[in-house]
Amino acid sequence: MGKRLILMRHAKSSWDDPRLDDHARPLNNRGERSARAMGDWLRQRGHVPDLVLSSDARRTRETAALLGFDAEARFTGRLYHASAKMMLEVLRGASGDCVLMIGHNPGIADFAERIVSEPPEHPRFFDYPTCATLVAEVPQASWDAMEYGSARALDFVIPRELL
Repeated sequence: MGKRLILMRHAKSSWDDPRLDDHARPLNNRGERSARAMGDWLRQRGHVPDLVLSSDARRTRETAALLGFDAEARFTGRLYHASAKMMLEVLRGASGDCVLMIGHNPGIADFAERIVSEPPEHPRFFDYPTCATLVAEVPQASWDAMEYGSARALDFVIPRELL
């Protein structure tokens, strides 16, 4: 039995307070609406994670909370501005059948490109705007066997298409 991977870039964050460290930036109003809409879309499509792996930045934590899933969530500094290599390493330690990973560009876009055998036919896939979400089917029975180029893209959406 294969696995399902949901790769999401955090929702739109605020730059209103220039004194805030990047790690501490919150979501803005548009980001909050986008995250809620993405959670609804995922539920409607039957893509419900049993584990959330996320950067520990404030904007990724807020994105995770607003999605509204009742899943175990692991927030780690290892995913804060992580490379595709680090994301794969963290994913290989996952459990469950459906994992949602929330991260940052450019790492999340690079990881999405590397993980799929063929990119989805979507004009925004390669620039991966805020809250962009890829849902992919993973043939491996275990996350620790995950390899680049092995997943099949099932869905890709950006918030603008939902709001």
